[in-house]
This record gives sequence, structure tokens and C-alpha cells, in this order.
Amino acid sequence: MTISASDWVIVFVKKYPSDLTDSQWNHIKDLFPVPKTTGRPREVDFRQIVNAIVYLIFTGCQWRFIPHDYPHWRTVYGYFRMWQKDGTWFRIHETLRSAARQKKGRNKHPTAGSMDSQSVKTTSVPSSRGFDAGKKIMGRKRHILVDTLGFIIALTVTTAGVQDRDGAKKLLKTFGIHRKKLRKVWVDGGYRGELLEWVKRKFRYCLEVILRSDDIKGFVVLPKRWVVERTFAWLNNHRRLSKDYERFTRTSETMIQIAMMRLMLRRLKPL
Repeated sequence: MTISASDWVIVFVKKYPSDLTDSQWNHIKDLFPVPKTTGRPREVDFRQIVNAIVYLIFTGCQWRFIPHDYPHWRTVYGYFRMWQKDGTWFRIHETLRSAARQKKGRNKHPTAGSMDSQSVKTTSVPSSRGFDAGKKIMGRKRHILVDTLGFIIALTVTTAGVQDRDGAKKLLKTFGIHRKKLRKVWVDGGYRGELLEWVKRKFRYCLEVILRSDDIKGFVVLPKRWVVERTFAWLNNHRRLSKDYERFTRTSETMIQIAMMRLMLRRLKPL
């Protein structure tokens, strides 16, 4: 069978499944920094940079293994770090969550949420890590607070040895403007104790503990708390997040933000 020149072109320009569609890219392209008017003109396409980063997070490959039809991996990593330092990823995540909530008919500032943690293993990459005695995992712990739709309001990554109550205090100190409408957060039994009064006194909203009944055996979906568990499942669909491969916890947090960014874009612009 012979292959015509036109067939070769189709194979070459075929997109990866993780690439953003035109509508998805048009929705966020204005949120990236504009090129400087002085100096050497920019030669790379921001859309290809973002596609390469999303490809890495979704497939779990290493930076050096980014396909050659994306920009060079050093260029991709350079923009990833630059947008991490200047807060671009954070601003895009916040903008998309507000838009996704409003599309569902909700106020952009959530009034209720659910909080939990997830311990994940780390690799041999030199990094900060600890041992979670409850889960028997050596690695890191992801603390997240989500709204009732499952979108992340705040997150922080610590070593796995940090207790849920201590991680919750660090998490709740990180987010600002969204706190003004928050009234209730559902949590599990690991957050009981003085944390309940501390949150009520310091932030003026309450943590409501939802416990599993001792009479129920096997898996059961707990009211309110299942939302945050679903968010962890969403994150686990991204192979780069199946373990914590990053040297720094801040990089881990940014990877989670980009994964959620991709998910919310698919909600806002399915095609």
C-alpha cells in the first residue's frame, strides 16, 4: 500500500489526546503574560508549551522525554517554572474555578466545602518526605479543601508524617479571599479535637465531623465527604500524580493545579 504526501501531513499534524482544543486554548490564552516589547522576539508558541506540560502530567513522562514535536524540554520547563514563580498557574486555576462554578449556577465564592488528605509515595528523587504511620506510606501528604462541586479551593503538600490536624492548620492559613463566604467544612474523624475550636475562633466557620457508622461493613459512600474523595480520584487519573515525583513540595502543588485546570477546561469547553 502506498501512502500519499497528504497522508503524511495528516500523521504529522495529528494532536495528542491531551492537547487543548481551540476553544479551550482561546478561553485561557489571555491569562498568560504578554510578550515584552523589547528584546529578542519570542519564538515559541505558548499553546505548545501548555500542551507539553499537560502531556507530561497526564502521561507521567519525565521532562527529558517530552515528544520532539513540542518545544525543547528545557524551554518547556523554563516556562513552567517562570509561570509558577509569578503566580500565573494559580491565577488561571482561580479564574477557571470561578467560571466553572458560575456555569453551574453557583456563586464564585463557595460557602461550604470538604477537607481531607491523601498520602502518596515518593520516588528516589532527593526530596523532603516522611512516614505516615496510619497508612504505612513513606512519602508526602496532599491536604486539599474542595467546594461542593469537587473543585479545589486550597491545597498544600507536606511530608507524610504531618498529622491531618497540623496539615489542616497550614492549609487554612494559605487561602484568603474565598474565606469570606465559607461557613461550613465537612471533615472526617482525623480532624477532631482542639482543631474544631481553633477554626471556629480564628476563621469564624465550623468544621463538621462526619463519621462512619460502626455497624456498616465494607465500602460505603459517606454524605458530603465523598466529594473530596472523588477529587482525589480525578487527580489519580493523571499518571504524574500517581506518586510524588517532584523535588519540591511547591512543584507538587503546581502540578495538581494544572491537572485541575485541565479538568475544569473540559467542563467549561468540552469541544
